[in-house]
Amino acid sequence: MRATARQLLEAYPALAGIPAARLEDSASRLPMLQVEAGTQLFAEGQACQGFPCVLAGQIRVARGSADGRELELYRVEPGEVCVVSAGCLFGSAAMTAHGHATRPTSVVLVDRETLLEWSDARPWRTFLLGLMADRMAELTALVEAVAFQRLDQRLARTLLGHGARIQTTHQRLADELGTAREMVSRLLGRFEDQGMVRLGRERIDITDLPALQRLADGL
Repeated sequence: MRATARQLLEAYPALAGIPAARLEDSASRLPMLQVEAGTQLFAEGQACQGFPCVLAGQIRVARGSADGRELELYRVEPGEVCVVSAGCLFGSAAMTAHGHATRPTSVVLVDRETLLEWSDARPWRTFLLGLMADRMAELTALVEAVAFQRLDQRLARTLLGHGARIQTTHQRLADELGTAREMVSRLLGRFEDQGMVRLGRERIDITDLPALQRLADGL
């Protein structure tokens, strides 16, 4: 089996439901991208270039605003799917979000007809629909968090999700939360004043885990 088909099978085992010769033939015609960290793979308003099957690395998918802020929607790792790309590809619509590689990344771009052909195989169809449902649930939870949770509570939850010592910048946290850097810096300063964190250069240490957890839980 050729390299591309073999790599696809390793990352997406559900493709084993497609006859090997058929998978190898279609995979041999698909473009593979190998990009460095920070490379933009797709942008809002562009036509969808294909469904990205990630073989290695990670894609950060986010939605931008007119004032330059952005909200991270999700990240796509090997064996996962990009629901934005799938929706735009099947609906023949422009991309509604943008995606950047967070580290060196290898991606196979699957065109609409090939994706439909693969979906004739029940294992792949079941896998694809299942992961798309999971992504939709994540996006629903994100909408709920943005719409109904206080920003300080969301920031506390984000910090807790990164461990006791977080290597990041205020701008990266702001991008993840879809807000302005100044708001994040102000809240982190308040957290430090309350003894919950200690701030350093591109580093945040959690110093009072129980207090931060209570804030995250809305208590």
